[in-house]
Formats: sequence, C-alpha cells, structure tokens
Amino acid sequence: MPIATVNPATGETLRTFEPLTATEIERRLATADAAFAAHRTTSFAERAGLLHRAADLLEEDTADIARTMTTEMGKPVKAARAEAAKCAKAMRWYAEHAEVLLADEHPAPADVTDSGAARAVVRYRPLGPVLAVMPWNFPLWQVVRFAAPALMAGNVALLKHASNVPQTALYLEDLFRRAGFAEGCFQTLLVGSDAVEAVLRDPRVAAATLTGSEPAGRAVASTAGDEIKKTVLELGGSDPYVVLPSADVARAAEIAVTARVQNNGQSCIAAKRFIVHADVYDAFRDRFVAGMRELTVGDPLDEDTDVGPLSSRAGRDDLEELVDDALAKGATALCGGQRPKEQERGWFYSPTVLADITAEMRIHREETFGPVATLYRAADLDEALALANDTPFGLSSNVWTRDEAETERCVRDLQAGGIFFNGMTASHPGLPFGGVKRSGYGRELAGHGIREFCNATTVWYGPEDDARG
Repeated sequence: MPIATVNPATGETLRTFEPLTATEIERRLATADAAFAAHRTTSFAERAGLLHRAADLLEEDTADIARTMTTEMGKPVKAARAEAAKCAKAMRWYAEHAEVLLADEHPAPADVTDSGAARAVVRYRPLGPVLAVMPWNFPLWQVVRFAAPALMAGNVALLKHASNVPQTALYLEDLFRRAGFAEGCFQTLLVGSDAVEAVLRDPRVAAATLTGSEPAGRAVASTAGDEIKKTVLELGGSDPYVVLPSADVARAAEIAVTARVQNNGQSCIAAKRFIVHADVYDAFRDRFVAGMRELTVGDPLDEDTDVGPLSSRAGRDDLEELVDDALAKGATALCGGQRPKEQERGWFYSPTVLADITAEMRIHREETFGPVATLYRAADLDEALALANDTPFGLSSNVWTRDEAETERCVRDLQAGGIFFNGMTASHPGLPFGGVKRSGYGRELAGHGIREFCNATTVWYGPEDDARG
C-alpha cells in the first residue's frame, strides 16, 4: 500500500512518501533503545514538564493540524479541531496524574511479615520501546492516548501509523521533538504493514499496542505471542444503542444521530445497532430518521458540514456492499441507502437507516464503518439484551432508561467493555477504555492504561534489612 496523502473528498493524491529503508529502520531502533536507557531514569516532574509543553504546542498548532487531518482522512474540520483539543487535555491529565497512578504499592503488613520480609513494595517500572500500530480514523487521538501514558511511565514510542495519514504521523514526531523530548523518545516509522513483523520481533522492542481491524490484531498478537511480548489490542466494535420505555425518547433520538455519524460514522465506539423497545419504537424511529435526513453531507473543510467522505474508496465500497446485501435480503432503507447524487467526486455515502434486519444479512454480524445505522424492534428487555449481545464484538454500549432495575440488569448482562447510560459513548483520559470478545483485550487510558506497559516489580527486603526499614 502506498504511503500517501489522498484527499478523500476529491480522490486527489496530494503527497507521497518513500518508506524507510532497512538501514533507516535499524538506525531508529537503535536510537529508541538508547533513548529508553536515558528516559527511564528521568523524574516524573521532568516528563510532566515536557508533556505540558507538547500540549501547549498542539494547541498553538490546532488550526493547521486540523486541516491536515481533514485533508488526509476526511473528518469535518470542526471535529478535527475538537480532536486536537482532546489530545492536549489527555496530555495534561497524564502529566498531572502519572506519578500518583504509578506510586509504589505497599502490601498489607500481615502479608509482608508472613512472607518472611522486613518490608516489601511493588514498584511500576517501564518496559522499554513500545511499538504502536495505529489507525487513520482518529489520527491524533489514537496515538496520544497511547503515547502520553507510555512516555510518562518512562517508556519510549515507535509509531507505525496508517499509510493514508503520513503527514499527521510526521507531525506527531515533530511535536514531541519540539516539546523537548530527547531524540528517540518518540519516532514515526513510515513503513508499510509488511514491515511490522520484523520490527516487533526485534529484541529491542518490548511490547506492542494496536488499534485496528481483526486481521491486523491477529497478526500482531500472533507475532508478539511467538516472541512472548505484551500486547494491548483495541479492535472493531458494533455497539448497541438500547432505548427502553422509561427513556427520554426525544433526547435519545437526538443523541443517536451524533452517536452514529460522529467521525463520518468511522469510529469503533460509534453506536451502530439501534435496539428499541416496541412501546417507543415508532416515536424513536420517526425522530431518528428525521435527524439523519437533516444532516449536511459535503466538503469536510466547510464549517457547516456534518458528514464528510469515507476515508478511502475501498472503505466506501465495503460499506456499500453491506447495505446492498441487506437490501437484497429484505431490509428497508428508511433513509439513504446509496451514494449522494450531489457528490460527484470523493468517497461519500448518504446517512442511512436500515430496518427489518434479519440474521442472514451480513450487516447483522459485521461492523459498519460509515454513516449507516441498523434499527431493531425488541419486545422486552430480555430480547433487547439478547440482540445487544448477538455480536462477535464487545467494545462499548449505550442504554437509555430511567428505571433502576433495568440499569442494574444491563450492568450485569451486557457483554461490553463500557456501558453508557442516557448518553453516547466517549473516551476520557480518566476512564479505562477497551473491549471484550473480538473487540480485543487490555485497556487504554486511566491508571489501567498507564500500567499496561509497566513491569509490576515485587521488591522484597529480608529481615536483615529491618534496621533500614
């Protein structure tokens, strides 16, 4: 796959880049190894100062980097600016909280003495260079939510970004350099996916994190497992959005539109399957479809655009195939269901709501990565939960109810890494993020995320150390 910026709104190739040579990859691996030896000995205060500086620079650069993201992968520019702001927030959050999150842990005194120790402590130590294989859909956020905690923990980062966002990838390397991080603390590897295995197998690379497709996750996990290296995987999602009779249906329908089409519908945590109790189905359907019809599809650099193009021709074609398969097997398009006629160039697809979904349709089991929603009618809470869990994925979920018993039942029975009540799923630096089933394993963000790439080291002091205790 070529490493190039191709404007998805026009199909025009704007810039191309040569992948790194084997010699240059080796140089960067050696640089990362040397950088880790020094960076791991820096203090939390030093790292926090650098990360705060990176956040300052990112805020200064917001207009330019937002335009770059929009040009490379098509998100509305107003959403790109919001993404940059979110990244700066996360950098500051980890700069301010990392030391506490990684503070030494002191086992209970009884456990210490029972082990024969005078004292004991658990200390979190960094692992080393971590390879991050990242996707294009949130080209800043996906990287920063890995890099900020990794750098604060004392690790160093090697970024293999998606091949259609090379300028954003290079910007990130430059950002951390300008912030004052030493050479090698954060490096972008402009390479194709065929180079990932060799980099991951290199003994200087300690671990890997990947956000992407199931096939990519399997490949990285398989290689890392063969090398006995730690991985964190965040893969696909087909998140349910459950609306029950006690909900504020008008508000649920309003938020549902944003939950489905955020980032042009290209988000693992976007709500995709809308499961509505029969008692409120008609009211929700009418409001939801009306909201989807009102969206403005167009140039993502236009401030009034709600939905831009999909990131690639292949992505648009894959989405179109899922919709066409469903329609051929009896689904009903309540709106959309085709490319917008007014968009002659680029990889656009109309906001779409499909009803009458059945199990034999591909769209019932496969993730829709674009502005297409599937709508289900559930007779009761039992059927709603069965439909919600009838997916190979388990990333996040949304439930609208004001009934306490229903809330507790959903917390108990929904198979997902997150459950958001009366609102849409969103990631936040202070909350752990990740999934179950084929959505992957491990967690990003919060204390869980920063500790994923640390060595929880037991330090045991024998009785002769008692005098020093």
